[in-house]
Amino acid sequence: MSEAEARQIERMKALLEAQKTAFRGERHRPVDKRKADLDRIAQMCRKNADAIADAISRDFGNRARQESIIAEIAFVIQDVAHTRKHLAKWMKTRRVGVPMTLQPGRAEIRREPKGVVGIIAPWNYPFQLAIAPLVAALAAGCRAMIKPSEYTPATAELMKSLLADAFEDDHVTVITGGPAVGEAFTKLKWDHLFYTGSTQIGRLVALAAADNLVPVTLELGGKSPAIVTPGYPQDAAAKSIAWGKFFNAGQTCVAPDYVMAPRGTERDLGEAIIHVAAAQFPDASSDDAYTAIVSDRHYERLTGLLDEARQGGAEILQPEHDAQAAQAARKIPPTVVLNPPAGARIMQEEIFGPLLPVIGYSELDAATGYVGERDHPLALYVYSTDRTKAERVLDETMSGGAGVNTNILHLSVPDLPFGGIGASGQGAYHGEAGFLTFTHERSVFSTGKWHPSRLLAPPYGTMFKTVAKRQMK
Repeated sequence: MSEAEARQIERMKALLEAQKTAFRGERHRPVDKRKADLDRIAQMCRKNADAIADAISRDFGNRARQESIIAEIAFVIQDVAHTRKHLAKWMKTRRVGVPMTLQPGRAEIRREPKGVVGIIAPWNYPFQLAIAPLVAALAAGCRAMIKPSEYTPATAELMKSLLADAFEDDHVTVITGGPAVGEAFTKLKWDHLFYTGSTQIGRLVALAAADNLVPVTLELGGKSPAIVTPGYPQDAAAKSIAWGKFFNAGQTCVAPDYVMAPRGTERDLGEAIIHVAAAQFPDASSDDAYTAIVSDRHYERLTGLLDEARQGGAEILQPEHDAQAAQAARKIPPTVVLNPPAGARIMQEEIFGPLLPVIGYSELDAATGYVGERDHPLALYVYSTDRTKAERVLDETMSGGAGVNTNILHLSVPDLPFGGIGASGQGAYHGEAGFLTFTHERSVFSTGKWHPSRLLAPPYGTMFKTVAKRQMK
């Protein structure tokens, strides 16, 4: 660990204590202040949209400006608007019923902020996946520290500056640094720790948090399938799948990771997907609307997956492109991999890039069985003109979220909880689910000065036997 990293870790610990002290001084931040906090986030986004998009593009080498606007900045602004609209309702104390045996009494659930939370953000949507959890935390009345990815330093430094202008350090702050700082961040005694990233690192985060019994939300990933059922229009499937897969060059946790098509249709569907991609990106190597791979390391990992699949006998489909220019720009054109070997890494690891395996299945049971035998994915997509078949696929599989005749858009519906299950994550956010993630639902039961329960105290006699007999019926 370097001297600079050691200093950053000490600063981080001091900031955590400052935030905890500030939280103790205002445990119940009123709704008007919470709304003002949210307004600062939305204003920050609107005033600095160009700077945010530019920073993200610098980090990627090239990030399609349109993708940054819609998926990062506008997403957060809409999230703020939805949260602000419903916040007062979400904050309300809720009365619940009291059984006759405990009357008279009042039972209620108070929604209280958990305290100081840590947010670890990934590189693929470096602004949205840091700020959207922050929106939920501020709505809940919490204070927060954000640790962005070291792969997106320009975005991290900009967020650090913008949030420092909008909030005091004892309310919201950003901690930058590499793996050593990130590891130390996970070991702090947070009131809640929110992590978005890979399943592999998610396990380590959960283990580190467990030492302090820190509750965690893990937004992970996995191999999200798209199942095309017999009879579904091929062009419609190709347009939808190509858009979802090649948005951000496939560097999206809920992008279709592989496609299952009725056996014998794989080539036609694969060619249709490439045809759509070629129309969307006439030359991926030079088109600014097509995003680069974020780093040399990830580029080499993806080309390694592709080379292994090709050597294993898979057929590779790509639109025409300038291969040398694409490599120089750290871009991989939209790619379909037809029927790769089942044991190939491209079918075992989450791809997180613009490589799309298309494999055939014999019967729908075989497709759902294939999905069910593996770790539950973060998302699952089914394309069918027959609602019964679509429901059958949903009934026979498990996933964090799902789409019918569409993909990736479910995460944009504010009232749908977004999260995984099993290896794809635990916990959820967006909308009220995000508010509740950072909220403690405190149970309170109140009675008068005297309550009939006093009659049930030892020494146990006739009254206890009568009441117990009634409750056992």
